[in-house]
Amino acid sequence: MARYGQRPENALKRANEFIDVGKPARALDTLQEVFRNKKWSYNLSESILEPIMFKYLDLCVELKKSHIAKEGLFQYRNLFQSVNVGSLENVIRGYLRMAEEKTENAREKSAQAVIDIDDLDNLATPESILLSAVSGEDAQDRSDRTILTPWVKFLWESYCQCLELLRTNAHVETLYHDIARMAFQFCLKYNRKTEFRKLCDKLRKHLEDICKLPTQVANVSISKPETQQFNLETRLFQLDSAIQMELWQEAYKAIEDIHNLMNMSKKMPVPKTMANYYQKLAMVFWKAGNYLFHAAALLKLYQLSKDMKKNMTPEELQKMACRVLIATLAIPLPSAHPEFDRFIETDKSPMEKAQKLAVLLSLPQPPTRASLLKDVTRYNVIHLATPQLQDLYNWLEVDFHPLLLCGRVHSVIESLQVEDQSGLQLYVPALQDVTLVRLVRQVAQVYQTIEFKRLISLAKFTTAFHMERLLVDCVRHNDMQIRIDHGKDCVHFGMDLSESQREDKPEGPTLQSMPSEQIRNQLVNMATVLHQSIAVINPHKKRQEREKVRAAMVASYHDNKVREHEMILQRHKIIEDRKEYIEKLNTVREEEEQRRLEEIAKQQALAEQKRLEQEREERERKRAQNEIQQIKDRHWKEKMAQISQTAHGQKILKKLDEDDIKKMDADQIAAREVEELQKEKRELQAKLKSQEKKVDYFERAKRIEEIPLLQVSMKERQLQDQAFWEQQESERIATAIEERKLAVATQERMIRMKPDKDTFLEKLLKERNVLYEDKVREFEQMLAEERRKRLDDRKTKRKEERRRKYLREKEEEEERLQEEMRRIQEEEYQQAMALSMKKQEEEERREREEKEQRYKEQQEMLDRAAAKQRAREEEIERKLQEERETGGRDKMMRDRDSKAEGGASTWRSGAPKRGGGEVGDRDASSGGGGGGGAGAWRKFGDKPTAAVGGGGQEEGGAPKKDDAWKPSRLRGNIGGDSRGGEQPTKEDSWRRGGDRSEGG
Repeated sequence: MARYGQRPENALKRANEFIDVGKPARALDTLQEVFRNKKWSYNLSESILEPIMFKYLDLCVELKKSHIAKEGLFQYRNLFQSVNVGSLENVIRGYLRMAEEKTENAREKSAQAVIDIDDLDNLATPESILLSAVSGEDAQDRSDRTILTPWVKFLWESYCQCLELLRTNAHVETLYHDIARMAFQFCLKYNRKTEFRKLCDKLRKHLEDICKLPTQVANVSISKPETQQFNLETRLFQLDSAIQMELWQEAYKAIEDIHNLMNMSKKMPVPKTMANYYQKLAMVFWKAGNYLFHAAALLKLYQLSKDMKKNMTPEELQKMACRVLIATLAIPLPSAHPEFDRFIETDKSPMEKAQKLAVLLSLPQPPTRASLLKDVTRYNVIHLATPQLQDLYNWLEVDFHPLLLCGRVHSVIESLQVEDQSGLQLYVPALQDVTLVRLVRQVAQVYQTIEFKRLISLAKFTTAFHMERLLVDCVRHNDMQIRIDHGKDCVHFGMDLSESQREDKPEGPTLQSMPSEQIRNQLVNMATVLHQSIAVINPHKKRQEREKVRAAMVASYHDNKVREHEMILQRHKIIEDRKEYIEKLNTVREEEEQRRLEEIAKQQALAEQKRLEQEREERERKRAQNEIQQIKDRHWKEKMAQISQTAHGQKILKKLDEDDIKKMDADQIAAREVEELQKEKRELQAKLKSQEKKVDYFERAKRIEEIPLLQVSMKERQLQDQAFWEQQESERIATAIEERKLAVATQERMIRMKPDKDTFLEKLLKERNVLYEDKVREFEQMLAEERRKRLDDRKTKRKEERRRKYLREKEEEEERLQEEMRRIQEEEYQQAMALSMKKQEEEERREREEKEQRYKEQQEMLDRAAAKQRAREEEIERKLQEERETGGRDKMMRDRDSKAEGGASTWRSGAPKRGGGEVGDRDASSGGGGGGGAGAWRKFGDKPTAAVGGGGQEEGGAPKKDDAWKPSRLRGNIGGDSRGGEQPTKEDSWRRGGDRSEGG
C-alpha cells in the first residue's frame, strides 16, 4: 500500500513505473489509494480521473481482482453519476470489454469450449475433489480448468457487480439493461444454466426493489413508460434465452414477469411485442404438454395478426389458420370424471392452475376444447385453412364413420409429412391419439363386442400394445365402459347398466346413446310423457291457473304499486345521496392525496436539487482554486502570446523597444492595447457618423423624386379599379335579370298547381277536424268526470277541515279556561303571601323599635352610673391629696411597708396593680368605707367584703337598693369575670373607674 497521499497525476506515473518493473499489484495499490483519498477524489474532473480509472480496472482484470474493481467502480459512480454519466458509462463498458476479451482469449487457448462446472460460485466442491482424485486427468484437462474457468468466473462476477452498481440510477438505465442482455448472452455462449437462474432471480429482485423506491429525480421509477418498456424488452430477451437453453421453468417465470409488466403499463404494448409474446407462450405451453393452452395462444396470435397486420398476404393467413386448426384438433378429448372422482381429485387445484394460465392469455375464464372449436368456427379459421385440413375437421368433429375414420386421417397425416408445411409434423402424434379415442367412442356406439384384431385393422397407425394402453386410459378416466377379454381376444363395450357417463352432452359426432345412458334416462322420459298426457287430458288447466295467478299478481300490484313506487323513489334518492357523498369523499381524498404527493415530490426535488447544487458548487470552488493557481503560473506567457497574436498587440509591440517591454508587465501592455483599441473605435465611429449623413441625404433625395411618379401610378390604378367595378356591376345586373325571369316562370308553373293544393289541404283539414272534435269530446267527458271527482274530494276535505277546526277550537277553549283558573289561583296565592309578609315585617319592626328603646334606656343608665363614679373618684383623689400634705415621716414609712405587702398580695390574688392596691391602702389608712381594713382588700380575689365610700355591699352580702335600677345582666357584673361563678362587687367598678380615670 502507498504510505502517503499523492496527487493523481503522480500516482498514475508511479503506477506505470511499477508496471514497467513487473509489479502490477503495487501499481494497483497506488491507484486504489487515489480513490480512497477524499482530498483528491472529490476535487478533480473526469478528464483526470478517467485515465486513472481505466488503468485501475485494467490492473484489476489482469490480476482477476473483481472485489477491488467493484470498490473502485462504486467510488467512481458516487463521483460522476449526477455530473457526467457518459464518463461512468464509458468506464463500465470498457471494464466489461476487457473482461470479455480476456475470457475469449482463454477460451481460444482451451480445447474445451464449455466448462462442465455446475456452479461458478462454488468451484471446488467435495464431490469434484474426490472425483479428480480417483479419475485420470491429463494435462489438457488441468489446463482447461486453470485457464478458462477463472476467467469465466471473473466475467460472471463482473456482470453481477455492474448490475448491482446501476440498478437504481435513472441516468444509466439503458446501460443497466444492455448489461443484462450481455449477461444473458454470456449464459448462452458458455451454457451456464445455474448462472442463468441466478441472473433471472437477481433481475426479479431488482424489479421488486425498484417498485419500493421513493419517488426521486435520480431514482428509477417503474411508473415511467420508458422504464416499463426497457424492462419489457429485457424480459422478452430473457424469454428467448430461456427457450434456447431449454429452461422451461425459467421461461414460464419470464412469461409471468412480462404479463405483470404489461398489466402495470397504462397503454398496451405494440402489436409486434404482443405477437412475439404469444408465439413464445405457445411454445412454452407445447413443451409443457399443455396442448389446450397451446392452441389458445396460437388463436390469440392469429386474432392479433389478422387485426393489426394490414399487409398480410393470403399465404401467410392460410399458414397461420392451418396451424391454429390442427393445434385445436390435436387437443386430447376431455375426460368425463364422475362427481365422486371430482371430490377425490389428487391433483393440486387444477382449476386454479387453469385460471392462472388463462390470465396469462388475458382470457376471462379457462378455455375448453369445445370453446376453442366454436371460436375457430366463429373466426372463419376453417374456411381459410387448406382443403385437407377442412376435411380433417369434418371427419373428426362432424361425420360419424368409424370404419373409414383412421384411413382418412392417415392420408392427411402422410400428406403433412411429405409436404413439410411449416412444422405441422409435431402435431402428428397428438392427432393420432385423438383419432384413436374418437374411433373407440364411435365403435362403442355401433358394436357391443368386437374382435381385437378387427379393432387393430380399423386403426391404421397403431400397435396392439398402444391400443390396449389407450383402452385402459379410457376406462381409467371413465370415458366409457370397456372390458378386454384376452381369452377370446375381443373387446366388450357398455355392459354395466348401473353406471353411466356424466349427464353432459357427449362431445363429437354421436349416433346413439349407450344402454347405461338409456337406463338412466328412463325416469326422465316417463316424467316427460306423463306431463304431456296431463296436458292432453286437461288442456285448459294450465291456462286457468295462469289466469288466477295473473289476477292475483294484478291485484297485488294495484295494492302495492304506490308504496313500492315511493320506496323505489326513496331508495333512488338514498342511492344518489350516497353516491354524491362517496364522490365528494373520494374527491376530497384524492385532492388531499394529490396535494400531499405534490408536496412530497416538491420537497424531495428541492432537497435533491439543493444537494446537487451544493456538491456542484463545492466541486467548482475547489476546481476553480486549482485552476487559479495554475493560471497564475502561466499568466505572463499566455498574456504575451495573446498580445503578440492580435494585430493591435503587434502594433503596440512594434512601437515599443525591447527595453521598454522588459520594464513593463503584462497588465501595462494590455492597457496600451486597450488604449489603441479605444482610439481606433473612436475613429471608426466618426467615419460611420459621416457615412450615415450621406446615406440620409441620398434617401431623402430619392423620396422627393419618386413622389410625382407615385401620384401618376395612383391615378392609373383608380382608372383600372373604376373600369373593373363597372364590368362587375354590369355582370351582376344581367345575372339578376336572368334570376328574375326564372323566378317568374317558376311562379307561373306553380300557379297551375294551386287548386290541387287547396283541395288537398281542405280534405286534410276536414279529416284532422273530425279527429280533433272526437278528441275534444273525449277530453270534455274526461274533464267532467275529473271535475266531479275533484268536487267530491273537495267537499269531503272541507267537511273534514271544518270538523278538525271545531275540535281544535274546542280544545283551545278548554285550555284557555284551565289557564284562567290557574291564573286566578296564582293571584290569590300571591295576595296571601303578600299579607303574611306584610304582617311579619310589622312584627319585626315593632320588635326592632322595642330593642332600640331598651338599648337607649340602658345607655342612659350607664351614663348616670359613670357620672357618679367620676364624682366618687374625684372625692377620693381630693382626700388622698390632703393626706399626703398632712402626714409625717414615720407615717409615710409605715404606709410604704404596708403598701409593699399589699402589692404582693394583690399580685397573688390577680387584682390590678395600679388602681386596686393604692386605693385599698388608702381606704385602710383613712378608716372610711366598709369594715375589714387592709385585710379586706387583700382578700379581694377570693371573696369581696367591703366597698369604698359607701357604694359597696352591706355585711349580709345582699346588694343595696340603689342597684335595683340596673338591668339584670349588668347587676354585680360590670367589668367582672363570671367564668368562675363569682359575683363582682362595687370594688370592681371602682377599680375600673380608677383605671379609666388614670388612663384618661
